[in-house]
Amino acid sequence: MGYFHAMHRVVALVRPVQSTFELGCAAEVFGTARPGTERRYEFSVCTETPGMVPTSAGYGISVSRGLSALTSADTVLIPGWQPVEQPLSPRVRRALLRAHARGTRLVTICSGAFALARTGLLNGRSATTHWAAAGRLQEEFPRVLVEPDVLYVDHGDVATSAGAGAGIDLCLHLVRKDHGAAYAALVARYLVTPPHRDGGQTQYAPPPPPSDALDGLLAWVSERLGTPLSVTDMAAYLGLSPRTLARRFTDQLGTSPGAWLLARRITEARTLLEETDLPIASIATRVGLTSPVNLRRRFHTHVGTTPGAYRRAFRIPESLTRRERGRPSS
Repeated sequence: MGYFHAMHRVVALVRPVQSTFELGCAAEVFGTARPGTERRYEFSVCTETPGMVPTSAGYGISVSRGLSALTSADTVLIPGWQPVEQPLSPRVRRALLRAHARGTRLVTICSGAFALARTGLLNGRSATTHWAAAGRLQEEFPRVLVEPDVLYVDHGDVATSAGAGAGIDLCLHLVRKDHGAAYAALVARYLVTPPHRDGGQTQYAPPPPPSDALDGLLAWVSERLGTPLSVTDMAAYLGLSPRTLARRFTDQLGTSPGAWLLARRITEARTLLEETDLPIASIATRVGLTSPVNLRRRFHTHVGTTPGAYRRAFRIPESLTRRERGRPSS
């Protein structure tokens, strides 16, 4: 994976009434100079009509740059879009599409996904937004594959994040992708936030109604990933037929038991690749994918790269890991 060598230009597109937190997340990651840390991003703000832009905090921000700022951007970031039903003006839509056509990366935080969806660039692709707005995004844009649980979705040319806090997760992911895990970890340490946060946003949403059908099954499976589990084994744990289990999974999780199990194995493999130096063969065994060949094939299908390339891009150096945990380097 190549890293950017020149200063990477990030331009945030704001509008009335602009959320200060979403904009602040982007500014902290991409625009704040820190002692002893090399600047690798140039951050600026633009708006359709330059001037004073009111914010959700009750004060205005003076924005002098117009949409022409997008022509020189490497990344265009939309830090929220309120109200979500606000349409894109023809000028903004054209500017975003032209930027994308030039190869500019388009990134959204929280409700900004609604603006990006109105360009048509998310049609047929997965995306996310705040859990409270995910249903509305799916209803309004049925051609978008909304993933309500994940913290962010990155397709390379376009990326969306869940709620405002997940915007930091996405921004740090992009830094890690652009400049490597060590640099992203350094930025995260200044922010006093984890460089990588496990899990999706479901843990922050109100819990769904209790489900007797899957009670304990997912945890039971997660503890046994290294064993040759089958859908039949999962069904037997609950005393159901495989067909009935499949219906329950579809109704409650929106996927099949087999697809969920494979995704869970891949997730665990990613964690082991990021946090350990275990050989690929050992990881394949630990997550129940039996062989390095099978792990590589499944991993590439789901993640879009090989386990080895993923580890090289995302493995945090042990010295940094020790310091983050408060342990001295030996």
